Amino acid sequence: MKPRELVEAWVKAFNNADAHALASFYAESAINHQVVKPPVEGRNAIFEMFVSEFANAKMVCIVENIFEDGEWAILEWKDPLGLRGCGFFHIIEGKIVFQRGYWDELTFLRQHNLPIPTH
Repeated sequence: MKPRELVEAWVKAFNNADAHALASFYAESAINHQVVKPPVEGRNAIFEMFVSEFANAKMVCIVENIFEDGEWAILEWKDPLGLRGCGFFHIIEGKIVFQRGYWDELTFLRQHNLPIPTH
């Protein structure tokens, strides 16, 4: 699967809140770094992250653009509540080895009536 195709399949699994399918896209030693949080290392930890996040909020990813450059795909997205972000996916041999995402955590927490950390 080319990087763009993998990210398209990733979005479909994300919108179905399918943590198992999402985890299957990652290499065993993958790193997922949403910059508002510490990096999550390893496929199993990434699976647990998705399980936890889907339990906290209904999330929908609406694709605005997907760009592909060699082993990389870039996803520009929005959600139905107006949050916007982007993700960078490094894909080697059909698996995500590194992902970095940029989005506004405070807006997300407010939109979903989730507690705002006081640290």
